[in-house]
Amino acid sequence: MKTNITSKFLILLVGFLALSSCDEFLEEDLRDEITPDAFFTNDKEAELAVNGVYRLFHDNNLYKQRGLDNYYTSGADIQAANRDVNGAIHNYLIQEGTADGNGTWIQLYRVVNNTTEFITNIEGNESLSDDAKNSRLGELLFLRALAYYHLTNLWGDVPFYTEQLPVLERSVLGRTPKAEIRSAMKDDLARAFDLLPSSYSGNDLGRASKWAAATLKAKYHLFDKEWALAKAECDIVIDGGAHRLLDNYSDVFDQSDPSNQYNDEYIFVVDFEADYDGPLATTRTDDYNPRIRDEPAGRNNDTIVNGVSGSKVDIFQGLLREQGEDMTGYGWSVPLPEFALRENWQDGDLRYDATIVTEYLGWKLSFPYFRKNWNLDQENSLRGNHPENYIVFRLADVYLMAAEAENELNGPGGAYYYVNKVRERAFEPDQPWSGMSKDEFREAMYEERKFELSAEGHRRMDLIRWGILIDRVKTVQHRAWNNPAANIQPYHVLLPIPQQQLELNPNLLESDPTNNGYR
Repeated sequence: MKTNITSKFLILLVGFLALSSCDEFLEEDLRDEITPDAFFTNDKEAELAVNGVYRLFHDNNLYKQRGLDNYYTSGADIQAANRDVNGAIHNYLIQEGTADGNGTWIQLYRVVNNTTEFITNIEGNESLSDDAKNSRLGELLFLRALAYYHLTNLWGDVPFYTEQLPVLERSVLGRTPKAEIRSAMKDDLARAFDLLPSSYSGNDLGRASKWAAATLKAKYHLFDKEWALAKAECDIVIDGGAHRLLDNYSDVFDQSDPSNQYNDEYIFVVDFEADYDGPLATTRTDDYNPRIRDEPAGRNNDTIVNGVSGSKVDIFQGLLREQGEDMTGYGWSVPLPEFALRENWQDGDLRYDATIVTEYLGWKLSFPYFRKNWNLDQENSLRGNHPENYIVFRLADVYLMAAEAENELNGPGGAYYYVNKVRERAFEPDQPWSGMSKDEFREAMYEERKFELSAEGHRRMDLIRWGILIDRVKTVQHRAWNNPAANIQPYHVLLPIPQQQLELNPNLLESDPTNNGYR
């Protein structure tokens, strides 16, 4: 989505978003002073309002930096930092007030607050065309469902509302059961599917389509083990024909050209296009890019290259700069040792080289890195100002969800088709699955999703929904500065309601005085 955000209306709107969504989302704000009739007198104003909601997902606490990645990638069996940082989260030292996700909670409720406000404004608004009402309502329903998806994943039961409420009423809301929230969101996503278009082009790229709504609905069903419903939604997306699996796995992640960062496999992304204003650029890429202070291996030693002597780091950095690259990242997200070893991948898996890099320009690196998520380009992707999209949903995930759901419903017979479509491009020659029992297929899927979707924000929730998080954390090899196996407990599948929110609203403890087991 490359919308030029220069309108005075949007400037005022963004100001309203900030006022109506202060860090203490339940504290009093100016919402009661503004009625729905004060907004959206034409289609463009409604569009700009929805753009403002998309902007909320560009926050550090969600997709811009490591906000959601903290809890979706850390503390599992694929990745961690390359030094002793982020330990409270990765090592399960989380407590109320310590790495409890308060910033993420606040930002997700900003989305809930404003989508609910704008939905109320748009429904029945005679100043808007039918096309504008339908598309904007569909987008808002999807974006709110995405916020509640994260809230229920991370905290389980949370405050829930889909209608405008007075500030004082919102400020004392207790927790609604997760099942009730998810049921309502599935209904909203079904409505969004009917309202949203099939595709976009030009400046509208990045908006939620009907296939994004169906994919998110499939996620909800899958997490709730509603296998038939999950499978049906996946088939809708697959049969819809708007998306296809790319022929080459590495091409899925190629965002080297900032003007061409979409491909047919992407279903929904958070767009950090470089032609946005600075605040919309992402810093997440820096977490996956190496630090030159760490590289290359033996960096402090002198060497001779082409008759030129010098320190390894100087020569290596010179080679990088000759091709317009450098290692200016943080190294916060690198593969764990076992995942980085080629021998732990199936023979012939082409995804390995597209995913893992252990040497570069002929030089051995001190750490392995995720090639699929780094961008060393110093012209188009500078530190702190990266344009790369965050890939939220892509078609390969949908195929694997369909395979899993079909196996749980009917065994592997019909499930092979879906998983083997993904594996066709992963192996040359092809290595399709066959001859498995239902249990064997299920356990093989644990690994297939790991290799296909690594470092994309799915792994930890997959391990939780399969009931194997603790076992994987206790058995995988971690680096010397991390020891999550010593600390992880069954209650760590959820976060505690943040301490700051409990201080604002003690009713959050009414239904569960243990605060998800942390008391």
